Amino acid sequence: MESKAEQKTNVLDWFIEGARKGWDISIKNMMPNIVMAFTIVQFINVLGIMDIIGTIFSPIMGIFGLPGEAITVLLSSWLAMGSGAGVAASLYAGGVLTMRHVTILMPAIYLMGAQLNYMSRCLGISNLPKKYWKWCLLVCILNAMIAMWIMNLIA
Repeated sequence: MESKAEQKTNVLDWFIEGARKGWDISIKNMMPNIVMAFTIVQFINVLGIMDIIGTIFSPIMGIFGLPGEAITVLLSSWLAMGSGAGVAASLYAGGVLTMRHVTILMPAIYLMGAQLNYMSRCLGISNLPKKYWKWCLLVCILNAMIAMWIMNLIA
């Protein structure tokens, strides 16, 4: 038999509780990463480092139809997916990336995103021998590169 507290719970209560949890996740977990990403991009721009990065990585990123500066999206997403999305948004807002460029980058952000965070959380707990960790990371990076190449073809 259900208690009175269980009987009074309805779909609206579940929705409100889910909305509260979602708000907490976005404000406490995602927002700091995005703000950090915007700050880093602005810092790199002010110092003139973004132009240097663009020049150095232009040949590599050109394979995927992207400007050299797009490497900053991939590097930051390697740390946290929210950071990768934040850097992409910042570069888009600054006119460095187009909507097509962001479309090419999005699958890569998800395929290789937050690898450093997940390396200790997932691989460490799984008891996978450390000699295989580099292969797990490389597979994610290879998948991201394949996805960007395909997206460049179809976008």
